[in-house]
Amino acid sequence: MEKTIKIGDKRIGPDCPAFIVAEMSGNHNMDFDRAVEILKAAREAGADAVKIQTYTADTITLDCDAPCFQITQGTLWDGITLHRLYQTAYTPWEWQPRLKEIAEDMGLVLFSSPFDFSSVDFLEEMDVPAYKIASFEITDIPLIRKVARLGKPVILATGIARLADIELAVQTCREEGNHQVILLKCCSAYPTPYEDVNLRTIPHMAEAFDCLTGLSDHTMGTAVATGAVALGARMVEKHMTLRRSDGGPDAAFSMEPQEFREMVDNIRILEKALGKVSYDLSDKQVREREHSRSLFVARDMKAGEVFTPENLRSVRPADGLHTRYYEQLLGRRITRDAGLGTPMSWDLVGD
Repeated sequence: MEKTIKIGDKRIGPDCPAFIVAEMSGNHNMDFDRAVEILKAAREAGADAVKIQTYTADTITLDCDAPCFQITQGTLWDGITLHRLYQTAYTPWEWQPRLKEIAEDMGLVLFSSPFDFSSVDFLEEMDVPAYKIASFEITDIPLIRKVARLGKPVILATGIARLADIELAVQTCREEGNHQVILLKCCSAYPTPYEDVNLRTIPHMAEAFDCLTGLSDHTMGTAVATGAVALGARMVEKHMTLRRSDGGPDAAFSMEPQEFREMVDNIRILEKALGKVSYDLSDKQVREREHSRSLFVARDMKAGEVFTPENLRSVRPADGLHTRYYEQLLGRRITRDAGLGTPMSWDLVGD
């Protein structure tokens, strides 16, 4: 495994902040200015990158009304053909070089998902820094092989993949000498029910395939994405739109900018809290430890009196002997007079 993968000027790895991607998809609603506004919103919301999609209806499917081309899987898009859906959802290719320039001027990385050989060639002319293979293309081995040969990071979404599909896709990349693979746990349901996410797959996938892993998330809200980072996700991708009420093919399960900002903030807080494996105490904890328990004289005592549960107690603060000596001291005699609140010390203990 490549321990650290670089996409643009961003490093992705075990010791790096999670790489957070805003997926534009079809949320531009065929309006270039709106696409630019989504870029701006992504930057302001704390995204590291924006991902787009490079296809046309004719490069991704056939203009055919046969039953198998009808969408009938219980999705948001049931009742139309694949070709008609993609006619409304694609990002015009003539926009894409300009969107990349604008994104980079903002400090964002922009990359894309290709869906056929011609889109890979087009994106290479744009010099994108990475390629994402969408969930439904993880079974397109010729496409994966062509992308892997380019020597750039390959991000594989696993939304409809069986274990054997993932194995074959990763193997194909490695056969081409490309070990810069990131696997994204994904559930291709829009939106995804929480109980179908199975975030525990993320660390298992990292170990099984010796890859960096992440999450392509279609759930509503921020909880799942934040939890994924706690389980080791090094990349998080969420769809973003300006306003869900504006409509569009993916709007219903996309985040609005303030929600995306909340997600980013929660992830960054979580990363601070995750820290490292440590049993050291912070300076504040060392000071607070002064209020932990220890042994004190709990009643006024005269020299020679015997220590009993009534006059020897474990209380806060920590100025006296450690509580581990409590039983050892019971039945022994105090060496001198001591008042209530005297911290126990060995010079107070006689036979």
